[in-house]
Amino acid sequence: MRIITLNCNGIRSAHRKGMLTWLEAQDADVICFQETKAQLAQLEDLLRSPPGWHTWFEDAVKPGYSGVAVFSRHQPDRVVRGLDWPDFDREGRYLQLDFGSLSVASLYLPSGSSSDERQVAKFDFLARLLPVLRARRASSQQYILCGDWNIAHREIDLRNWRGNQKNSGFLPAERAWLDQLFDEVGYVDAFRVVNQAADQYTWWSNRGQARANNVGWRIDYHIVSPGLRERVLAAAIYTGERFSDHAPLTIDYAGAIEDFRQP
Repeated sequence: MRIITLNCNGIRSAHRKGMLTWLEAQDADVICFQETKAQLAQLEDLLRSPPGWHTWFEDAVKPGYSGVAVFSRHQPDRVVRGLDWPDFDREGRYLQLDFGSLSVASLYLPSGSSSDERQVAKFDFLARLLPVLRARRASSQQYILCGDWNIAHREIDLRNWRGNQKNSGFLPAERAWLDQLFDEVGYVDAFRVVNQAADQYTWWSNRGQARANNVGWRIDYHIVSPGLRERVLAAAIYTGERFSDHAPLTIDYAGAIEDFRQP
């Protein structure tokens, strides 16, 4: 079971840079996109409905902003749009496909880097999200929450951690929130199950030579239910081509999606 997540920073832009061609060669079951930055009607047919894929888009009301999408080789049993939070749902931040007892979601957490107001909104989102994830943890459903969480968890997860401790994305309160999610609630950072190495980043600033010098942040995750920990087989960050300021994160899981539909 191969699942890929990518903040494409404009799905049309990423498509022009060859994203679909690369994805077709990946043998993925599900692909989660964030920051699609387009309304469905603006997409060409090949991007709206590529051959062999079932596709869902959750666009922001504001044109050219946010938005998430999920492409799947498998028809889901149910599609969940949004988190029932009108203020954030209008920004297109959550889309979930259910395959029996497995839920795969594309999540785009707000960034707080543009203003103090947006940082307040980010903390509000986190405060609301934790009890939702806590309740889900208590259920029998298994979750793979893919996406751009806009937080680097530990010092190992960004190159210039010393200089970013007062910046959004590495604030102590944000990192403590992830500590709580992992250590107290019990969710798992799937990438770190199989890769404990340094210098593993998924986003680089467009300023200077950040990408060329690998001065990056690991802010894209598969955050999974603890019951899926033992299924994590391999993880890869693809940097061979540049579709976005983020890189695709691929994780392979033992078993198949159809396994989760068994009674």
